This record gives sequence, C-alpha cells and structure tokens, in this order.
Amino acid sequence: MAFDRAKMPRVKKPREPLGVAGLLEYAVRSLASKMKSERDMRFRMRDRAEPGEAGQAAIDAVILKLKEYGYLSDERFAAAYTRMRQENEKFGKRRVQQGLMQKGIPNELANATLTTAYEDVDEVALARQYVERKRMKKPEGEKEIARAMRRLVGAGFSVGTVWKVLRGWGTEVEEVDVEGMEE
Repeated sequence: MAFDRAKMPRVKKPREPLGVAGLLEYAVRSLASKMKSERDMRFRMRDRAEPGEAGQAAIDAVILKLKEYGYLSDERFAAAYTRMRQENEKFGKRRVQQGLMQKGIPNELANATLTTAYEDVDEVALARQYVERKRMKKPEGEKEIARAMRRLVGAGFSVGTVWKVLRGWGTEVEEVDVEGMEE
C-alpha cells in the first residue's frame, strides 16, 4: 500500500506568538499588500499576538507606531475606499457608507468622507454608469422591473434615482411616497 500524502489530515503547528517587533514587521508587510483600516489591522494582528493583556499591549504599541510612521490612517483609508468604490464600481453613497461601516470606520469620519466625495456627483448619472458597467438590459415585465430596482437599491442608489433610471428606459413605474425612506 502506497503512502498517500493527499489523504493525510493536515495538522497545523501552532505559531509562536509575535512580540512587538514581529507584529510590526507583520503589520507593515500586510499594509504593503493592501490598505487597511485600524480595526482590520487590529483584527489581523490579534491572531498573531500573545493572548491576553500582553498581546493587547503589543497590538496597541504597533498601531501607535504605524500611525506615527504614517502607514495607518483611517482618514486616508476612508477617502481611498470611497474613491475606488465610486469611480471603479460606480456604487451609490449608501453602498459605500455600508462598506465603510463594515470596515470599522467611525460614523462621523464616514459621513464627512462621503459628503466630500459625493457633493458634486450626479446620482442619476452615476446610476446610469452602474447600469452600463453591469450591462443591465431594459427590464420587461414586473418581475424584471422589481429585480432591476432591487439591484440598483442594493448598489446604494436612492429610490428616487432608481425610478428616474427606470423611466429613462421607458418602463412604467408606480411611485410610492417614500418621504421617510429617502434619508
């Protein structure tokens, strides 16, 4: 009977917890590949640090050093994240806000960043760019209209903007009073 390495269960060797210097090196390598928020960086380092108070102190020291060196900044992360989602993905303001919240960006910072980024943006034009980017076709029938509406609302556009885009296709859409839903 031959020895089959593929069928053997993999046993992970426990990693040695990293000290401040090791965590700093790990964090810098991690940030070199992709920009991260402070919360994401803390989460990644938690697995590599010692458990308990000593590990938390090491993580705090590394975060402080990263900020001191200018490698970690939630403000820069929020601005870059917002710009990329707006320009490349063509997402609406609400979808980007949701993403920032998931990344652990504080509400005040997220709102300030979004206000700055979306102040001169025509939401209807952005929604049309999203439709073009996703190669959405004119919906035929109520089911397809509902699907298109869900997709556009999921992309972060307001209901009023979605109706304008659908009317631009020439579809019949019944408007519902959504005063409380808009903001």
